[in-house]
Amino acid sequence: MNGGPSANADARQPDRTMPRKLLKKYLPDAETLNKSGRLGFLREHLKDPGLWHLNRRSVSGAVAIGMFMCWVPFPFQMVFAAMLAVYFRVNVVIAASLVWTTNPITIPPMFYAAYRLGSKVLDQTPLPNQMELSAEWLMNKIDEIWLPLTIGSLLFAVVSSLLSFLSVRLIWRFAMIRKWQSRRERQHP
Repeated sequence: MNGGPSANADARQPDRTMPRKLLKKYLPDAETLNKSGRLGFLREHLKDPGLWHLNRRSVSGAVAIGMFMCWVPFPFQMVFAAMLAVYFRVNVVIAASLVWTTNPITIPPMFYAAYRLGSKVLDQTPLPNQMELSAEWLMNKIDEIWLPLTIGSLLFAVVSSLLSFLSVRLIWRFAMIRKWQSRRERQHP
């Protein structure tokens, strides 16, 4: 059983959803993270048990924040995702974890797609496909690419955030309906 702050609340209520069980199996609890010492200035804020709940609202909101922040083209995305999760009182671990959708392997194609989209929206001709993955190239071209990259990233962030939010809500709802139907079938064979 999860040993986090919501453990007492979970003991009083039966675990009614399959998504909740699956998430609890893989996510760390508040106590484990507090002991790790990796939380820094957020430690005091993270004592709120609402930030560790696994319900439809908390998970869908956290997924939306994580998917939004993974498209933001600046460092420390995890910190900002955690701060937004604290502000909106959604699951911190899920929000911060989803930021890793962008990683050293996925960043180049994701941000190149964002740059291309931003160029199209601004009706600009994108730079030729002779991009280099180097800090020197980036510093030389930043004046040309920052606006299309920012606009494209913002568009992708909003769309992926909304789609992921709605998808989680729908999946959770369908899982609940299936669980209720199964319970009814067991009670009234």
